[in-house]
Amino acid sequence: MELTREQFEVLRYLEATHLKSPQAQVISWETGLEEPRVQRALEQLAPQGWVRENNITAEGRRALQPYRVKRAVFIAAGFGSRLVPVTLNTPKPLVRVKGVRMIDTLLDAVYAAGIQDVTIVRGYLGEQFDQLLYKYPNLKFIENPMYNEANNISSAYIARELLGNAYVLEADLVLYNPKLIQKYQYCSNYLGVPTPVTDDWCFEVDGDLITKVKVGGENCCHMYGISYWTQADGDRLAGHIQTVFKSPGGKERYWDLVPLEFFRDSYHIEVRRCTFEDIIEIDTFKDLKALDSTYRC
Repeated sequence: MELTREQFEVLRYLEATHLKSPQAQVISWETGLEEPRVQRALEQLAPQGWVRENNITAEGRRALQPYRVKRAVFIAAGFGSRLVPVTLNTPKPLVRVKGVRMIDTLLDAVYAAGIQDVTIVRGYLGEQFDQLLYKYPNLKFIENPMYNEANNISSAYIARELLGNAYVLEADLVLYNPKLIQKYQYCSNYLGVPTPVTDDWCFEVDGDLITKVKVGGENCCHMYGISYWTQADGDRLAGHIQTVFKSPGGKERYWDLVPLEFFRDSYHIEVRRCTFEDIIEIDTFKDLKALDSTYRC
């Protein structure tokens, strides 16, 4: 039986909370659902045996399993030219920010969410990623020999069979809020921050639905490179990425444009809202120096 969105959100909260028998008002605060919708979901879940006295049951946990994220794929093959000189000898995801490698902030969150199937697509100075195995011994790597001649669609193309029921993460982000990487997801989505104006990549949205991706805009959502893809969408995406990659000029594309622009009508992709305090993308060496004083010497 497929869960409704409100049933899913209530079950996911009850699975994660340490509170015993939380009231509908508390669930409403934590999930963002209006209290009447929470109460309705609880009333629907109880007869199924999925909730008892506002606590999730073993049957309720089983009902969540179809929404369990199975894997994470990291896009980490690029050179990081705008972070020169620090990337001359170090891949950008391995650059330390206040003593912590960028990619560690993401990997820690992925493993904390119980996701054990983790693959990194590497290219530039790829052997340096082996150092991650000391901390994360179960990591898997895929080599991208095209990183120097193609855009990041080449990494998505190489890993295209792994995109179903998976997070896809740009490996050069610094994640401050690990709770953004969640154990369960309801639908395909991208992280985005509502903002009155941005000159960076952003989404136009209709409610939660992403309707357009562009560079620069007003009253939009600033785009961050962490997305989730259902199994069905991931299977569809594998074929669409291959089609674009093999088309004239396809190697020069950003992989995100495949579902968000070239085949937009084939997907229902939502924005998963967060804040600028949750995550940061370090684009340039100037940004890095502003964030970490050790690079100012």
